Amino acid sequence: MRDEAVDVVVVGGGAAGLSAGLMLARARRTVVVVDAGAPRNAPAAGVHGLLGHDGVPPAELLDRGREEVRRYGGRVEQGEVESAYRAGDGFAVRLADGRTLEARRLLVTTGLVDVLPDVPGLQERWGRDVVHCPYCHGWEVRDQRIAVLAGSPMSVHQALLFSQWSGDVTYVSHAGAPDADQREQLAARGIRVVEDRVAEVLVTDDRITGLRLAGGGAVECDVVTVASRMVARAGFLADLGLKTEEHPSGMGEHLPVDATGRTTVPGVWAAGNVADLSAQVGGAAAAGAMAAAHINGDLVMAETGEAVAALRRDQPSLRP
Repeated sequence: MRDEAVDVVVVGGGAAGLSAGLMLARARRTVVVVDAGAPRNAPAAGVHGLLGHDGVPPAELLDRGREEVRRYGGRVEQGEVESAYRAGDGFAVRLADGRTLEARRLLVTTGLVDVLPDVPGLQERWGRDVVHCPYCHGWEVRDQRIAVLAGSPMSVHQALLFSQWSGDVTYVSHAGAPDADQREQLAARGIRVVEDRVAEVLVTDDRITGLRLAGGGAVECDVVTVASRMVARAGFLADLGLKTEEHPSGMGEHLPVDATGRTTVPGVWAAGNVADLSAQVGGAAAAGAMAAAHINGDLVMAETGEAVAALRRDQPSLRP
């Protein structure tokens, strides 16, 4: 089943997608935001560091955003996008329920997936007392016993950052032993290093109490931090020739864009975590708004070109 073609389809209904939908709807564009309903920050109790909204539950923030988009005539629809492809001068987006949406421009704001180390108990606690971002969770875990489960190029940096919030930080090498320079940095910040792999997250009364080590013994802690491998949700773009690339930082895979959010495929933009793996909610929302403004500008210029061509046809005397 095909829907009526719109100016823009936004794939992804998180902070970036809803911010873009709001900007486009206020620009009097016909826009549909398609949301699969699986936000990355769903396990978190609140969004932090977002001016004017600090501590608001993620679901509440998204509810407000959907209402704002709809207030200006934008559509927000539940659905999972399976593929996107060229359709005439624009694009078509096929949903899992069989619907097809057509649009002149496409904005991808599908976010990313956090791939965690294969350690029993880790995934179940993710976003609660297993965390990754000190700016998102540091205040909430301040002065607690923090264990950094290493396994990423960012793990040492993560341990150094969390030592700003707690004087009791332990670096557990797991799959990321520090080199000599890093050991010196960790020691200078008072961070203990444990050389072993982690076998299991220990939980008592629904609270983390430590990490059981593969070699025997345990590291006592209240919080586990882990640098997940972040992988952009972009597989549905294969038919357009777009695919993720390894991020220069080694954090994971992202969809490369320019400063405006434009991808290498004309007419397709991307914003938020799908393009910027480290963006927080505020940054993702700002990127969505920026991309939306550039999409609207691109449409204005395309429409102006068409209007000029029509004017020249109707009034040949105006031709240069």
